[in-house]
Amino acid sequence: MASSGEDTCDDSDAPPAAAPVADSTHLLGFSDEILLHILSHVPSTDLVLNVRRTCRKLAALCLDKSLTHTVLLQKDYEASEDKVKRLVKEIGRDVQQLSMAGCYWLSGATVEHVARCRGLVRVNLSGCPLTSLRLSKVLSALPHLRSLAIDVSPGFDASQLSGECKATLSRVRELKQTLYTPSYGVVPCCTSLEKLLLYFEILDRTREGAVLSGQLMVGQSNVPHYQHLRVFYARLAPGYINQEVVRLYLAVLSDRTPENLHAFLISVPGSFAESGATRNLLESMARNVALDALQLPKSWLNGSALLQHLKFSSPFYFSFSRCALSGGHLLQRVIDGGRDLRSLAGLNLSGCAHCLAPDCLLRKAEDDIDPAILEALVAACPNLRHLNLSAAHHHSPEGPGQHLCQLLARLPRLRSLSLPVCAVADSPPRADRAPVPPAMRAVPRGFGKKVRIGVPSVPFPGPAGPQPSSVFWSLLKNVPFLDRLELIGSNFSSAMPRNEPAIRNSLPPCSRAQSVGDAEVAAIGQLAFLRHLTLAQLPSILTGSGLVSIGLQCQQLQSLSLAHLGLMGKVVYMSGLSDMLKHCKRLKDLRLEQPYFSANAQFFQALSQCSALQRLCLVSRSGTLQPEAVLAFMARCLRVVVCHLFTGESLSTCRSLQQALLRSFQAERPALNVVVFPLLHEGLTDVIRDVPMVHLDEVTLFKSRVAEEPPNLWW
Repeated sequence: MASSGEDTCDDSDAPPAAAPVADSTHLLGFSDEILLHILSHVPSTDLVLNVRRTCRKLAALCLDKSLTHTVLLQKDYEASEDKVKRLVKEIGRDVQQLSMAGCYWLSGATVEHVARCRGLVRVNLSGCPLTSLRLSKVLSALPHLRSLAIDVSPGFDASQLSGECKATLSRVRELKQTLYTPSYGVVPCCTSLEKLLLYFEILDRTREGAVLSGQLMVGQSNVPHYQHLRVFYARLAPGYINQEVVRLYLAVLSDRTPENLHAFLISVPGSFAESGATRNLLESMARNVALDALQLPKSWLNGSALLQHLKFSSPFYFSFSRCALSGGHLLQRVIDGGRDLRSLAGLNLSGCAHCLAPDCLLRKAEDDIDPAILEALVAACPNLRHLNLSAAHHHSPEGPGQHLCQLLARLPRLRSLSLPVCAVADSPPRADRAPVPPAMRAVPRGFGKKVRIGVPSVPFPGPAGPQPSSVFWSLLKNVPFLDRLELIGSNFSSAMPRNEPAIRNSLPPCSRAQSVGDAEVAAIGQLAFLRHLTLAQLPSILTGSGLVSIGLQCQQLQSLSLAHLGLMGKVVYMSGLSDMLKHCKRLKDLRLEQPYFSANAQFFQALSQCSALQRLCLVSRSGTLQPEAVLAFMARCLRVVVCHLFTGESLSTCRSLQQALLRSFQAERPALNVVVFPLLHEGLTDVIRDVPMVHLDEVTLFKSRVAEEPPNLWW
């Protein structure tokens, strides 16, 4: 098989010459520059193995260095073992940047073919099955490698790495390492590290029930080399073992803080007690470095004056998620600290219940915010692109220009935004005003027509369409380039947490969220560039007419997450949802969490019209499904590779459907991942641990993703 542009055209299998162009608008009539731009959006496997075979002109263009320099195979779910091997054989010597992140369906033998790409400078093998010996063989063949991402799984043995492999690792400057077992991985071999990203996904117990311990790392080869480190990032999954292991990594940092450190980020769910070593580390950082990005466990910041002492140069990211940080502290220690925050691009204040109030001692979580604090924040950070204010009650007082939405409208550069549902309510409820019944707000009414609950209506024009007088409508009008939007109820918690049994009960929504319904949801239709949308715990959604507006107008929508919309006991917006899905031609990911949801033929028929759909996750306590409808849906939607269904069906029904899906579609879809399981079954945790991390993190589990990490943390 040919491997370069010069020898692709022999007499036997030469691509046909391009047909005569009768019309100047023919695709091949465009300039090479335009064609190269078009071809850059074609998956590399299709480009090299299919498009290249069509004609001589495309044969030459498909091997242009601008297209073969970088190969991205992540989420190319049609990249089979054979296709990947052929691709590497054809253009391997030209590839300098390769991402196979999340290619869990490829065997270790196939991944080993990466060794043929000897010119690689960057390679991402996260999620790929690799033993220590195979990793050693691959890295030994890549002398120019400078950026590496890998998984460290049980059985990893650094002593099996060859001298050539360790020589390659000694030149690596960027390392992303996902740990599934207590280990230093390859970090001790990377003596030139400038960026270190660590993802701790270690479970407290093995499948057999044995308790793991960080003491397994004692005696492992050498210690990490941090002297050149500029970026340190650690994200921990729940579990004490992850905290125990990360302390071993931090112990070296506490001895000697790198002089060039400019980003220090630790993301920990729950509490993470401060130790003497971490205290020394923070004190050393305050004395010796100027940071550009900061995230610390909440227990390290709560009640601490650390923020006053840390120095910042040109900060681009802050995360104070879940910290007991009052608005007074925010003004005093961050905004009014004499710092220039015009460079700040990302700010995560999720779960900071008092961050927009003067203090948190005498304040209740449901009290009104102080608009002056938010106004000062907006004025100090005019270039914010990613802002997260979710998981808190941010209630605006009455008065002109006092509303949170009005103040946030002064941030036109926003690209992602996460807000609590109660924060977008127009005004607080008044004792002298009778509440408006939800049905009167949500359902459009004509002259003399009766209101019919549950009947879909035309979303616009009319009362259920965007209201120019609404503060939420005005906010979205002023941030037209928003790419990601999340509206999440302050009290919402998913029934499916990480590494724990399913949650059987949920807290009621905030009272102010009752005034946010279909009309407010319809306002989202203004966002023509919206690609990612999350709506959770909106109790006043009834007909779903606002969803139809989004489906009609947000044509770029690629991922949609809906949870706990309307009344919990009955799904009354099914018709609106079905109408919405008919228009979502670019939708790739759908996550739906709704108690008592009936995944019937009507739902799957509507979902089948989402021709680009790849991943589906349904979470429904006491929900039902129709196996025949699921099988018919999978047969119609040929791109779907993830089907996760967690309902109230019996274990035998779930197992039977899962086996039928795998038997019917596994051969044609190499990346197929099917999980059908009762949501409240005691074995759910063991089932979840087998889900590929790329799907578990992006679709199966619910979480806020706005400003979750600094922008451009990894390539």
